[in-house]
Amino acid sequence: MQNIQSKIASQNWESITESMHQNGFAIIPNVLNHKQCEHLKFDYDNPNLYRKTVVMERPRFGLGEYKYFNYPLPDLIQNLRSSTYPKLAPIANTWMKSLNIDTVFPKTHAELLKQCHDNNQLKATVLILKYGKSGFNTLHQDLYGDVYFPIQIVLLLNEPDEDFTGGEFVLMQQTPRAQSKAIVLKPKKGDVLVFTTNFRPVKGTKGYYRVNMKHGVSEVHSGERHTLGIIFHDALS
Repeated sequence: MQNIQSKIASQNWESITESMHQNGFAIIPNVLNHKQCEHLKFDYDNPNLYRKTVVMERPRFGLGEYKYFNYPLPDLIQNLRSSTYPKLAPIANTWMKSLNIDTVFPKTHAELLKQCHDNNQLKATVLILKYGKSGFNTLHQDLYGDVYFPIQIVLLLNEPDEDFTGGEFVLMQQTPRAQSKAIVLKPKKGDVLVFTTNFRPVKGTKGYYRVNMKHGVSEVHSGERHTLGIIFHDALS
């Protein structure tokens, strides 16, 4: 069985990069197997793994619950985070250059974390989310501090239309001087969904312009939905 590093390395990153440039998202199928998904769900109730639990109704983020992992991260998650980042950094740097933003992201994830830590962003941002019937997540952006990486990933840990119904992943594209556009995605169990954290460049008649993006989850109609969210920068709190 392929390990996570080799599975990430073997993907068609040229196609993924093109999808990110054109759409602001890409789906990589079958990165986690059934056993890995079930193990992550099983560990949801292990309090030793997490630093913080958020009940989403209280801050009006939606209906459901999520937990932030503590350092050190489980090996599977650490390997996913460190092996995916170098594939995404060139995409992020192209976006910054297109929008004339004076930011260059480092080649390795360790270097990005050093930038976070130098800015006192020391807390892990990887999280696992759990929704039951009627659960949802309002549109938002995961920034956590002045140092942030503009791309993140989520991995679905349940099978849509078998383990749950509804609960689609929603991206909202807010184009300047135009109506917002909703993009509805249905990744399958074990898939990686790569998407923009807060904005992406779009080419217009006079060059590139910035389009803001938010993401959320539509209402779950039945069953239970778990996702693993991997943000590459660390948080202040």
